[in-house]
Amino acid sequence: MAAAYMHIGIPVTNRKPGMTYNEAMKFWVSNVDDYDFKIEYLKFEEGTPFPEILHRNPHVAYSVDNLEHYIEDADQVICGPMEAGPGARLAFVIKDGAIIELYEQK
Repeated sequence: MAAAYMHIGIPVTNRKPGMTYNEAMKFWVSNVDDYDFKIEYLKFEEGTPFPEILHRNPHVAYSVDNLEHYIEDADQVICGPMEAGPGARLAFVIKDGAIIELYEQK
């Protein structure tokens, strides 16, 4: 199995410059390449399907080669797996007390 660091996700209450809106999922997101250290800022709107724990806590994202393996190894699944674009899926889990985003691109 292989996992590669992608970014750290930090929820915010005010939009940052350059954020884009995901209308289907009702949240604002920054481009990780706009910030040193690969930071993704997130602002969730009312009605977003993402659970409250993600609105209030940071997460670390990894690109993985086998989403199911990492989900099975998690202590808890927060949400997902879900489609994240053509050939891509993601899930949020808790492992060893940390919130982790798992991203798989086929």
